[in-house]
Amino acid sequence: MPELPEVETVMRGLQARLQGRRIASALVHRSDLRWQLPAGLQQRLTGARVTGFSRRGKYILMRLDGGDSVLLHLGMSGRMVVTAVGSNSRPNEPTLHEHMVLETDDGWRIGFVDPRRFGSVDLLPTAREAEHRLLAELGPEPLDRAFTPASLSVTLTGKKTPVKAALLDQKVVAGLGNIYVCEALFRARLSPLRSAHTVPGARAQRLVPAIRETLQEAIAAGGSSLRDYVQPDGELGYFQHAWKVYGRESERCERCPGRPACTGVRRITQSGRSTFYCPRTQR
Repeated sequence: MPELPEVETVMRGLQARLQGRRIASALVHRSDLRWQLPAGLQQRLTGARVTGFSRRGKYILMRLDGGDSVLLHLGMSGRMVVTAVGSNSRPNEPTLHEHMVLETDDGWRIGFVDPRRFGSVDLLPTAREAEHRLLAELGPEPLDRAFTPASLSVTLTGKKTPVKAALLDQKVVAGLGNIYVCEALFRARLSPLRSAHTVPGARAQRLVPAIRETLQEAIAAGGSSLRDYVQPDGELGYFQHAWKVYGRESERCERCPGRPACTGVRRITQSGRSTFYCPRTQR
């Protein structure tokens, strides 16, 4: 599933082509994805002007004139594909697994492609975005100033789950997923097995900047291309080439001298997900 850096990259790509433009036409090719699509979505989008974008966790919000917002979630395999109108050899037909198409007044075509159909599209009043059922209980944005070592310490106090599981809880912090939690914990020198209640204080002082730096570097690289993810223009993300532990089982981490002093990056399973870490330097 695309995580915060990938969703931020997609949002910026959409913003570059859609903000300030009018949607000349909108086509919805099915009535549902993960959930039922809102009634009248195609009619509301056609002719609307896009006034702005925002991201909340792993969700994209596209704001329209008239006071509505379109909520987009990419799910497991969703992606937004931006091309020039008419560049498709069969321009009047959707591409494979394309469920929604927007065309702008200046000649751009935006398709929502989702082979596994775990993504979602909803329509809601802009003034009530924070109340939406998918957004209302999300934790703080990790790149906002409000996300601090002090605030994270308060949230983790008393939590007996492993710190990795706590950081994947979207109520604790919004937008983090498996890849970037593994990478941030490595940078902070914290074991993913450490109990969350032991992190408040000095360890949170290391963890919060590690999370920020990991996410900022990933966004600058266009995210990580893994399986289905590409940027809206079709370009791959490049942060997978900078992974320090994720996907690097048995390899030497950058801090370790190699065998026999250490056995390399370890892979374990936590809550059904792969965790990668250096048992020698993460405590």
